[in-house]
Amino acid sequence: MTNSPPSAPSEDSASSDEGVEADSQAHRVAAWAPFAFPDYRLFWFGSVAAMFTNQLVVLITSIALFEVTRDATDLGKLGIVRLAVQIPGLLWGGTLADEMDRKRLMAVTQGITAAALAVLAVLAMSGALVPWHIYMITAVLSGSVVLGQPARAALTAVVVPRTHLLHAVTANTFTQQIGSIVAPLTFLAVYAQWGLNAVFVLTALTAIPSALMPTMIKADGKPVGVTVSGSVPRRVWEGFQYVRGHGILPGLFILDIGMTVFTFYRDLLPALASGLFGGGVAEVTWLTTSNSIGAVVGAAAVVFFARYRAKGMLVVYVTLAFSVFVFLFGSVPSFWLGMVVIFGMGAFDAVSMTTRQAMMQLTTPDQMLGRTLSLGSLVATTANNFGTMWVGFLAGGISLGAIEFGGLGEARTMQLGGLLALGCTFVVWWAMRGLREYRYP
Repeated sequence: MTNSPPSAPSEDSASSDEGVEADSQAHRVAAWAPFAFPDYRLFWFGSVAAMFTNQLVVLITSIALFEVTRDATDLGKLGIVRLAVQIPGLLWGGTLADEMDRKRLMAVTQGITAAALAVLAVLAMSGALVPWHIYMITAVLSGSVVLGQPARAALTAVVVPRTHLLHAVTANTFTQQIGSIVAPLTFLAVYAQWGLNAVFVLTALTAIPSALMPTMIKADGKPVGVTVSGSVPRRVWEGFQYVRGHGILPGLFILDIGMTVFTFYRDLLPALASGLFGGGVAEVTWLTTSNSIGAVVGAAAVVFFARYRAKGMLVVYVTLAFSVFVFLFGSVPSFWLGMVVIFGMGAFDAVSMTTRQAMMQLTTPDQMLGRTLSLGSLVATTANNFGTMWVGFLAGGISLGAIEFGGLGEARTMQLGGLLALGCTFVVWWAMRGLREYRYP
């Protein structure tokens, strides 16, 4: 067993005397303490606005597309579009986050998001919106979000001291998930009163605060200890080499892949609600809300695990539980039981995500943080998109020339996904000693 975070051979902030002392004080920090810092409050508000926007984007694009095509396979194509953009975008975004002012990068990328959503709203209101518009705007939004995502994650460690970092990451997840409850309920209220076009306008407006808030943060957003040299591919490769030699990050990434690729359900909720429960827009909204409430509970629970030192095994345990609940989601006979199960899926996912994010930031030096977080985001978003394709194509079927696959249906797809995720988690637990032995602090 080891009492310090495992890392690559390069200098690790967690191994410094200052870092060790900060870690020893972290348990004495109140859960709400990060909000005492004005910069964190600005950062938090902008992050909540960005999350609210992203939640609405998932709902309006998937529901608008499904209302036209009524085909889960077409929803699966959203994963292809996002994947094509997000892989290079995240790699470049991580490099940019380690080179330029992270506040400026966040403001610019969120400004692009607001502009793209404004175009989408105009197309919807004019009656000109067709599926290829949704795919094209999805590509633009995917690029803008992932270019700014590593900068946003890395800035957390700047707006609060290290003693508050675990609680700041937890607060980010907790409060953003509260927003993710409000977002689908807001969607449903606006949709019921004024229709889908009004939701498009609302989504464009919510993107504005997330573009403005980073410009008001006083802390220096430039990375510390960075010497820019070599080409972008070389700097990306340096980040990959760091992650590959790290003691715990490969295990975390593989867990995320196994947890997500076979089970990703959020973009497919219109099809899942229809195929599993015979539901429509209202059922999609309530399933989304229940999932988000579970995520709030899970994020809040992370604070109570602050004294549980085996954080690596904590991630393993909640991933196992998530996999079981995915299987149950494809097996329950009623919509109300489905709401209970998807609540549990959100809770376990939130504990896993929050703990993984904190572990990445606590064991990575600032000059590598942008690239490390971008690779983590790359793994997550790539897994999400492959998951969208997997669940969409496996449930709805796909035709490739002479090869035609009719699909398993939504229930069997979720059951199979839960079993595959469960098997992957057991393999990671058995093979990744560094993850099993990780202790914090």
